[in-house]
Amino acid sequence: MPPSDNRPSPEALLRAARREERGRLKIFLGAAPGVGKTFEMLREGAERLRDGDDVVVAVVETHGRAETKALLEPLEVLPRTKIGYRGHALEEMDLDSVLARQPELALVDEFAHTNVEGSRHPKRWQDVMELLDAGIDVYTTLNVQHVESLNDVVASFTKVRVRETVPDSVFDGAEIEVVDLPPDELIERLKDGKVYIPDEASRALGHFFSKPNLSALREMALRRAALSVDRALLDDLDAGAVVGSYAGGERVLVAVSELPGSDIIVRAAKRLADALRAPWQAVYIETPRAQSFSEDQKHAVADALRLAANLGATIATVPAESVIEGLTSQVQDTRATQLVLGKSVRSWWFEVRHGSVVNAMLRTGDGLAVHVIPANSDTPASRKSPGVPGRWGKSSDYLAIAGLIAATTALGKLVEPLIGMGGVDLIYLLPVILASGRFGLRPGLVAGVASALAYNFFFLPPIYTFTIAAPQSLLTMFVLIAVGAFTANLAGRLKTRATLGARSAQENAAVAAFGQMLARTSDWKSTSELVCNEIARLLQLNVVVLNAADGKLHTIASSSDFGELSPVDMAAADWTWARGEAAGAGTGTLNAADWQFQPLKTALGVLAVVGLSREDGQDPVSADRVLLLQTLLGQAALAHERLKLEAEVREVTVLKERDRLRAALLSSIGHDLRTPLTSVSGAIEAIAVEHPNASTLPVARMELARLRRFLDNLLDMVRIDAGALAMNPEPIDLVDAIGSAVHDLKDLFRGRHIDLKVPANLPFVNADPTLLHHILINLLANAAQHGGEHGVITIEGKRSPDAVLLSIRDQGPGLPPGREQRIFETFAQGQGSDRHGGSGLGLAIVKGFAEAMGIAASARNHEDGGAIFTLSFPSPVGSPNELET
Repeated sequence: MPPSDNRPSPEALLRAARREERGRLKIFLGAAPGVGKTFEMLREGAERLRDGDDVVVAVVETHGRAETKALLEPLEVLPRTKIGYRGHALEEMDLDSVLARQPELALVDEFAHTNVEGSRHPKRWQDVMELLDAGIDVYTTLNVQHVESLNDVVASFTKVRVRETVPDSVFDGAEIEVVDLPPDELIERLKDGKVYIPDEASRALGHFFSKPNLSALREMALRRAALSVDRALLDDLDAGAVVGSYAGGERVLVAVSELPGSDIIVRAAKRLADALRAPWQAVYIETPRAQSFSEDQKHAVADALRLAANLGATIATVPAESVIEGLTSQVQDTRATQLVLGKSVRSWWFEVRHGSVVNAMLRTGDGLAVHVIPANSDTPASRKSPGVPGRWGKSSDYLAIAGLIAATTALGKLVEPLIGMGGVDLIYLLPVILASGRFGLRPGLVAGVASALAYNFFFLPPIYTFTIAAPQSLLTMFVLIAVGAFTANLAGRLKTRATLGARSAQENAAVAAFGQMLARTSDWKSTSELVCNEIARLLQLNVVVLNAADGKLHTIASSSDFGELSPVDMAAADWTWARGEAAGAGTGTLNAADWQFQPLKTALGVLAVVGLSREDGQDPVSADRVLLLQTLLGQAALAHERLKLEAEVREVTVLKERDRLRAALLSSIGHDLRTPLTSVSGAIEAIAVEHPNASTLPVARMELARLRRFLDNLLDMVRIDAGALAMNPEPIDLVDAIGSAVHDLKDLFRGRHIDLKVPANLPFVNADPTLLHHILINLLANAAQHGGEHGVITIEGKRSPDAVLLSIRDQGPGLPPGREQRIFETFAQGQGSDRHGGSGLGLAIVKGFAEAMGIAASARNHEDGGAIFTLSFPSPVGSPNELET
């Protein structure tokens, strides 16, 4: 929590203490490869070494650059560990070696790197976290496109989706140094071959490394670093209880009220925050006046806060005795630099009593930019004094006050002979204090005046008249009224503060208890019932939870038996499920419904729908309970997300066990079939020697070859599932590869026409020759089997800007619509695949082998009929986002 009353923030102090227990992380952040992040990291590491610190290089990629290698010479480079993966020994950072060495500083390049399967952690940034936990300082490098929250933004203009990302949380407490290089200089470095080899550089310049892309990435890197610096600054200020906005970064605060026009003010704040690229918050200051607001005014506040939340703001409700006091405190707590206020037309009497918020903030906002937006004051509600009758209390309150004064008068008559008339006036303070504390300020003021009149009538001579004879009695009378008014005002304010504080404490306790109960539930039914019962109890509502099954929403749990939902209510629930937005009563969508539906929505999507209604048919949620409802729904959504993730983990465990058993079965079948197939092959050849012209001999040989392919497919599938593919990629001429595959299938293709459209000048592709041969064999056999007895098989190769494409088309019935990709699944059969009558393994092996080599395999129906299978071989030049500096 931010500091108040010049006291350090406990949360900030705790974060600082945690940082002291860990190593320090410094991230060299760049806009793109080639800006010099690794060079700068090694240079600073060498400086630390010269200063006497123990520095080691855990892992650094020099990419063959001489100047980078030169910086490694004075540094101790720890050997990397070798991990076997698919027949290759790949090198990764030896985490255990670094931990055992315990240096003061470790240099770890490529923060976003994905570790090879079999490493302790799947990501290198997780290795770095373990080093920090061990008290080791770490320097590392990162490109801005690898930041998780910026991944979509980068892909939107570079057209390159970065797969290796780091979470934004790694920046918390880290020191950020931007390694900057103007786009023109980086492009020159690229042309000079200082980033990639010349062929790679020419392609990169036309794609990722265009000047507009580099300029945008540069701006993103600078802004992300500024955000981290701003957060670190706020932490330091909070820990030291330093006052002031310290406008290193902009922070926008907008105040909303019950008056019309708050939506205009919120949208203006959103535009300001977008222009400044700044975080923003919408706040409502809850004063004693809020207790007498009409329902329309309460809904106006709720609508303004809801709009702000939908536009991306954080929202808050702050209880305070006055708007000026609460707003000043919130500005200090959030260290806002921009304040957006609405200026409404108020009467002079209102400003005398409550003050002008705009004038007060202009006077007290040191270094604060105040934006004043004219609010809509044409609506009669804006000129109407809110809730005056309610603030005067009920008639029963005044009957009770009259009884208190009567009892006080009787008590005064009893004790007057003992204490004299001069002490009786103090007794009349009792009903004033009791009335103010029990009924509020205005009834307390009435009690003060009535007490003074009663004292005058019954005790000041001449008694039983309202005449005051002695001047000192007149003074006593006015003093009693003044003291009564002051006491009533003070007691009323204390009651209001206590009421607001008690309600806030109760809501916080309710939310905490709700979260604890949700954490103890472990199934969907119990969680849904708990959500229904607790929300119904806390908000006094009817509650229902719905979820989808078989494409239709069904009731999972309800707080009471209310019967079936009406068609209008179900339409509103379906809208909420499909759109992830509130619908129904009290909203702007399908508000003719009796129920209001709210989505339980997380990053996984809408997980359930909660319906709310009241017995009296009014809007389900009052304005002052909207924030509590949103908090409860947020807790419920997280609980449902946890259940879904746990279910997915269980499913993955079951799938892994099933795959293990399937692999064992396939392996056993494959090896058991090899021996009898060898015997059958020998028998066929013996028959061929004795009866070389037997008419059944070609058929037997063809079916034997088919069985062998089936056996090879079984064994290959086992290798794919076990991750035991051994690859030796090399440049391959596709013409030769296709010729070899067709030759091996010559018996199958006898009598068929093959239309070969592979140009001789097609570039070589990088692939494992054995695996590519298996892929082509399966695709060609599939085309022969399902392309018709005399159908032409077309093999076409061509070059695209980014890849080499090889297509195999048959003239069969084609693929079933919608199954173009499912056709590659293991044991998938159906029209157009390994398709009927096949084993269901051939195309799955094509997909598995292709993915292992980085080749994209796809299937579709050709516009002229038949199925067409395409292999997309990546260009020898890698994508820029896959290369790190």
